[in-house]
Amino acid sequence: MADEIQLVVFTLKQGDTVCEYGVPITQVQEIIPMAKPTRLPQVPDFVEGIINLRGKIIPIIDLKKRFDMEATEITSDTRSVVVEVSGQTVGIIVDEVSEVLRLSKDNIEPPPAAIGGITAEYLTGVGKLEDRLLILLDMDKILTEQEKAELVGVGELE
Repeated sequence: MADEIQLVVFTLKQGDTVCEYGVPITQVQEIIPMAKPTRLPQVPDFVEGIINLRGKIIPIIDLKKRFDMEATEITSDTRSVVVEVSGQTVGIIVDEVSEVLRLSKDNIEPPPAAIGGITAEYLTGVGKLEDRLLILLDMDKILTEQEKAELVGVGELE
């Protein structure tokens, strides 16, 4: 339906706090178990490295580090969500992918100025689901133009 969006929902944990995030399913290529990335020199701190995904080299970004959150250890629930960022394929590390759901556009509010260190520039809104709130991310704005430029030559980014 035109008045709904379908989202991939994942969590990022900070201590005892669990925040749920949603990304439009149209931007998600696949969800894979976390593979150990190959580290690279002189890349931004939040770039964990690169992985070989069926012959395609893609950069892996730690979303917690990107949002200035404290990194946590990799667990069996940790996933790499392979997404499109401004036409480029990138893997983002999340603590857990919980579900795929449909959300009515009537249940989406404009984003507040900041949520837990995440500025409104990354957000498309906040989704309301009964007793839950989903922070809706704009994947095209996760990286600044300068950061995208720094990733030139990392994987397929050009």
